[in-house]
Amino acid sequence: MTESTMAQALNRALRDALREDERVLVFGEDVGPLGGVFRVTDGLTAEFGDDRCFDTPLAEAGIVGLAVGMAMGGFRPVVEMQFDAFAYPAFEQIASHVAKTRNRTRGLLSLPMVIRIPYAGGIGGVEHHCDSSEAYYAHTPGLKVVTPATPDDAYWLLRDAIDDPDPVVFMEPKRLYWAKGGTSGAAGRPAGFGRAAVRRAGADATLVAYGPTVPVALQAAEVAARDGIDLEVVDLRTIVPFDDDTVVASVRRTGRCVVVQEAQGFAGVGAEIAARVQERCFHSLAAPVLRVTGFDVPYPPPHLEHAHLPDADRILDAVDRLQFGDEPDLLHLAREAS
Repeated sequence: MTESTMAQALNRALRDALREDERVLVFGEDVGPLGGVFRVTDGLTAEFGDDRCFDTPLAEAGIVGLAVGMAMGGFRPVVEMQFDAFAYPAFEQIASHVAKTRNRTRGLLSLPMVIRIPYAGGIGGVEHHCDSSEAYYAHTPGLKVVTPATPDDAYWLLRDAIDDPDPVVFMEPKRLYWAKGGTSGAAGRPAGFGRAAVRRAGADATLVAYGPTVPVALQAAEVAARDGIDLEVVDLRTIVPFDDDTVVASVRRTGRCVVVQEAQGFAGVGAEIAARVQERCFHSLAAPVLRVTGFDVPYPPPHLEHAHLPDADRILDAVDRLQFGDEPDLLHLAREAS
């Protein structure tokens, strides 16, 4: 077992997939000799040649359209959108063709392809370089939507996505690319595709998070523990398919739930999670399901990013609102910790 960053784990996943299956192709803007903006594809062209990992024109709709044709022809393309908001020009291809081909052909034709999207904030990116766009894809039937929070999950979820017979939108939290932990290879396989993971066991309330908010939820749980509040942290790992069983089991144990997402709150993934929890856990809930989200504004400029992104303070404020017996104030602990 060797410690790895998420970017290295993703690189290893692509490398292993290219080595094991000649149908796998990697392409997108600057993914070739440069190795991608975040160096996730570093060295792949040198090892496998520019017919297996290659650069494309700056035309996202064309990149995805090419991938659709290649998937129809028996390949397993893995394309990179470079930045989250760069993917919007390709959304018509994704929503109209990638997501619907299996249904349109009554199951006769599948599109085994992966669309990699570096997403969310925390890197001080300018406009079009930081956005939390997961709800668009999760709301589109026919797509699977994945977002890892650890290097181990980055490796295995990407391997599973490449092997999947259906199209997968693979959303990579940019701020976690350089976070270390776990392994960069085939040891220690975590929970399977479509299964959530309990990152921290707890008894008093459940924090449901995914992708970039998982480390923030874990930080909040550590602070809350100093005041005797025991928070469980559930990492979704895949948004679609959604693991109702793990989330419901956790909330039924704890009786309280806070959902954390970076994206703006209105009509977001967190709203769907809150609704599913309320429907399935109503008689177990001691308090309403709460959400901690980004604000309902366009993504702010870099110097205001810290005010927009959910942090431990805002999560602990929501935990306070769950009204534990003597209503402890956890915010002072969060500020002391920071």
